[in-house]
Amino acid sequence: MNGRVVSLDVFRGAAVALMILVNNPGSWKHLYPPLAHAEWHGCTTTDLVFPFFLFAVGNALALTAPMRLQAGAGVYAAQVLRRTAIVFGIGLALNAAPFVRWNEAGELVLRHWETLRVMGVLQRIALAWGVAAAIVGLWGTRGARWAAALLLVGYWALCVAAAAPGADPYSLEGWFGTALDRALLGPAHLYKGEGVPFDPEGLASTLPAVAQVLLGYLVADALRDAGAPEARAVVRLFVAGTLLLAAAYAWQLVMPLNKKIWTSSYVLLTTGCALLLLALFVQKVEIDGVRGAWTRALEAFGKNALVVFVASGFVPRVLALVRWPDGLDERGLPRHITPLPWLYRTVFEPLTPFDPRLGSLLFAIANLAAYWALARWLDAKRIYVRV
Repeated sequence: MNGRVVSLDVFRGAAVALMILVNNPGSWKHLYPPLAHAEWHGCTTTDLVFPFFLFAVGNALALTAPMRLQAGAGVYAAQVLRRTAIVFGIGLALNAAPFVRWNEAGELVLRHWETLRVMGVLQRIALAWGVAAAIVGLWGTRGARWAAALLLVGYWALCVAAAAPGADPYSLEGWFGTALDRALLGPAHLYKGEGVPFDPEGLASTLPAVAQVLLGYLVADALRDAGAPEARAVVRLFVAGTLLLAAAYAWQLVMPLNKKIWTSSYVLLTTGCALLLLALFVQKVEIDGVRGAWTRALEAFGKNALVVFVASGFVPRVLALVRWPDGLDERGLPRHITPLPWLYRTVFEPLTPFDPRLGSLLFAIANLAAYWALARWLDAKRIYVRV
């Protein structure tokens, strides 16, 4: 498994493609259950997407860290800090984009920076990768194994020991991270999708996310150094994935599966699923040589994951600044519509009057096709953005 492993690019591309698909429905009110996140405890197909990407980030770390470490510890540390800061900064800028908003008077004004959300998907990726890279640089593969285990068990202990008095340790207000994030980041800078200041990508729940990156690193490192026939590697991936699933379901009896607080059992479950999917890709792509348009499409996503993800978040925000009158709301006040909702309402929604969820899905697929075209063009031009 030396050199560039196509199946890892395919796996990473699949994670990016699924992330774009689930983040861009025609309507959040019309989703098939697998395309919606679990309300609190539980795990849907959509809840696998983000941890799959973190796992893929760990895979990439295993392929790049040895080369970077050859330049010396000081150079390696500088590179890790630089990359962490850049990706975190891009995530923060994406939260702020497009930097202006429409006020109630119908004027474009600068957004309120005092309410800017600090954390987010890219910020979590940056911090989880940065800490994992530091652990690998300091203590190598052996240290990564111990660190992953200690982070998962230690996070479990923190959830129990630091829970709000008398509350369920895994409830919104009982979970220790809610109070920690509010204290460190400030309520005004947290996500409020749950109706209260609470960030599903907050600082506290980033701890087990670091372990997820380390597990991805350990898997890719083992594949690279195994020196065994590919068929044996597939068997090992399958067995490891099955064992992690069994451990996850045993652990969830005392620590529920929960994406929003990134429980340790959730890390094991999603990593186990990632291993099984990776085993399938290694078998089909590397051993059986089953390649074609589908692998090229996913490779294109995987090779420019950062660009495609940022574009999928930035473009809708910019388009939302373009608006025109659309009647009156229930209070009798002027209502406006923007390009993407208009496109969904006028093109995709009428296609499936019998099931609005299908129209919403078709809109998401059309979005995915547009970003694939971008990824494919970049790949054809051999433009790869690295940080």
